[in-house]
Amino acid sequence: MGQTITEKIFSEHVGKPVYAGEIIRCNIDMVIGNDITTPISIKAFEDSGATKLANPDGFSIVLDHFIPAKDIASANQARISRDFAKKHNLKNFFDEKDMGIEHALLPEKGLVVPGDVIIGADSHTCTHGALGAFSTGMGSTDLAFAMVTGGNWFKVPESIKVVLSGKPGKYTTGKDIILEIIRMIGVDGALYRTLEFTGSTIEHLTMDDRFSMCNMAIEAGAKSGIVAYDHITEAFLADKNLARTPKIHHSDADASYVQILEIDVANLEPVIAYPFLPSNGHSITQAVNDKIKIDQAFIGSCTNGRLSDLQVAAEILKGKKVHPDVRLIVTPGTQMILREASKLGYIDIIVDAGGVVSNPTCGACLGGYMGILGDNEVAVSTTNRNFVGRMGSRSSKVYLANSAVAAASAINGYICDPR
Repeated sequence: MGQTITEKIFSEHVGKPVYAGEIIRCNIDMVIGNDITTPISIKAFEDSGATKLANPDGFSIVLDHFIPAKDIASANQARISRDFAKKHNLKNFFDEKDMGIEHALLPEKGLVVPGDVIIGADSHTCTHGALGAFSTGMGSTDLAFAMVTGGNWFKVPESIKVVLSGKPGKYTTGKDIILEIIRMIGVDGALYRTLEFTGSTIEHLTMDDRFSMCNMAIEAGAKSGIVAYDHITEAFLADKNLARTPKIHHSDADASYVQILEIDVANLEPVIAYPFLPSNGHSITQAVNDKIKIDQAFIGSCTNGRLSDLQVAAEILKGKKVHPDVRLIVTPGTQMILREASKLGYIDIIVDAGGVVSNPTCGACLGGYMGILGDNEVAVSTTNRNFVGRMGSRSSKVYLANSAVAAASAINGYICDPR
């Protein structure tokens, strides 16, 4: 009986063939915590009586949500993680000295590897599936259990096969593909399932596109998103000092899927998710016709804060100015991305246009800091969620889009088509 890539990853970890629906105990290759969720995990770890991490090299803490600290509470929260990292001589601890949004930083560092089983106390941990790994979000106490034991319990998820065909048009990206999928199946259409992205389109998608798609699998309710290892994955990893030897898996031709979705990407326009759900997708043509005036454009987050996002923003902004009524905020995903964008001139172009560039942080995405929306304000954002009050005031509105749309809209003052 054929297996999906997800079933194969779990089978390799437990040492026997396993299939969707089975409950298994599985070792974990990388456990990821951040400044919001890790203190809860640390308390549970210490309350258990544990004194040593089961797999210290497989545990990372990334302070990325409210760092540099936005207030006293966030400073005290971060200190709990700092003290724990120092006490346990944790080598994979990242704060202001080597900043980055966790789901951009760890792939950059080679700490997540094809074939891994990865968990994090952050719902967008599914991002790392773009590398051909099983990666999913869990609760803080689940993290504590993994910290103590080195593993956890899983129900092997069923898989939905997403078959993508055709070459995307200019300014149609992985963000648009995943928004279209969520529009089709809804925010619970893939509940506790893996979205496995396949088809001829994959060879046209960069790693940044793939990270965006897997990142937002959770917005369809999915347990994980995954793209099989190929030459593009290989090229991305070529200059990385990988934490482990990659284990390459591909789904069998006769693997069982609970559903198959087929999408012709060649005819897909950029997609805009209207408030207040990522599934409320509309074409850019409709958004332009709806004349949606904006107060803020945001480019960043674990979904779209990578170098290609800054590149396309600079391409569109070059020689132009942000509309007088609009604030443009750009957040690079990591310090390395920021430095590379600076070398390539992207940062100067963005600042010359009237944009502001912040440190790597999740702050604006979850309405924490670095871009909070006021009452009745409207934003076009490259983030992953547009729930009521997600980026600030409960009366504000967030329209999700790709980075090209966000940059073009910042100039226009209304959501507009960058093509």
